[in-house]
Amino acid sequence: MLAALWDSPRLRAWAGQALLLFLFVGTLAWLAVNTVENLAVRSIRVGFDFLTRPANFPISESVIPYSPADSFAWAYVVGIGNTLMISALAILFATLLGLFVGLAQRAAHPMLTGVAAVFVTVVRNTPLIVQLLFWYALATTALPAPRNAVHPLPGIYLSQRGLYLPGIEWSGNGWGFALGTTAILAVAVLLARLLRRQDRPRGMARVLPVAGAAVAVLLLSWTTGIGAVASLPELRGFNFTGGMRLSPELAALMVGLVLYTSVFIGEIIRGGIDAVGRGQWEAGRALGLSERQTLMRIVMPQALRVIIPPLTTQYLSTVKNSTLALAVGFPELGLVIGTVINQTGQALESIAILLAVYLTIGTAVSLLMNWCNARTALVTR
Repeated sequence: MLAALWDSPRLRAWAGQALLLFLFVGTLAWLAVNTVENLAVRSIRVGFDFLTRPANFPISESVIPYSPADSFAWAYVVGIGNTLMISALAILFATLLGLFVGLAQRAAHPMLTGVAAVFVTVVRNTPLIVQLLFWYALATTALPAPRNAVHPLPGIYLSQRGLYLPGIEWSGNGWGFALGTTAILAVAVLLARLLRRQDRPRGMARVLPVAGAAVAVLLLSWTTGIGAVASLPELRGFNFTGGMRLSPELAALMVGLVLYTSVFIGEIIRGGIDAVGRGQWEAGRALGLSERQTLMRIVMPQALRVIIPPLTTQYLSTVKNSTLALAVGFPELGLVIGTVINQTGQALESIAILLAVYLTIGTAVSLLMNWCNARTALVTR
């Protein structure tokens, strides 16, 4: 009987998986028990109750309002907001620059191809941390003081304190307006899909959701009392006031991340285009299409099937590379967590939060890119 059961391939497979699962759970349990015992011996308190206490430390810049009187939990939220902001902007601009780099390497102009090849070689073979430190040193030492700031265009000033641009000052319930606008746009998208499924006229399926969303946003702005006033930077004393400021830390981080990531994205795009057969280009020319039309309408849709999988990995690497922001002093999540650990000593809890946040962001990016990959995949019957 036992020999007959053991001869079953399915049973052996399940038994092997069960053994691996038992060993994995046992290892985790041993680590947990050992950690608790060592913490108890050293009288180190474990728990997340510290999250409700006031943080009592400043965060130099953030996309979410913050003050030192806020809790440690809100400081984590501010760090997550900064991480999401720099990751999203780096991915967006690196993709655009990477597309240009990838196409430049396939250009017929030898000078453009040579410059692109040199750019790829230099940036790809230089560590990212070195590039970030270089751009930060350049931003803080090579630029003039605020009184002698570079003034290329009206309302734009560039100095050692950062880049100052015209901005917008909002009044009213900004959070309510932002959340309400997000909900309105989501409803408009659902309504547009519903109208298309019901075979409504194409004009109605496009105009009705847009018009309804515009009216709803106007009503929401009136309800929340939201208002906007243009703000221009002005030199007062030793620094500028008003407008929007791009700090040297953020500028160095964005330049370094975008340039470094764009090189790898450019190579991915170039490889994807090269993977499409030459016959597709010849077919486009035979149809009378220009090179640009052939690229955008014939070659690129096929190249996306090759580009998206490695592009997903590169996007995930960009999110993880955002932790290097602490090298230039930008307060992303890693720097905030380091400060919290120094003040509270709650290292295990803070590292667990850091791992959970990056795991969540990475999973979300993977799911989104997998959805895009499924939309572009070649379906065979």
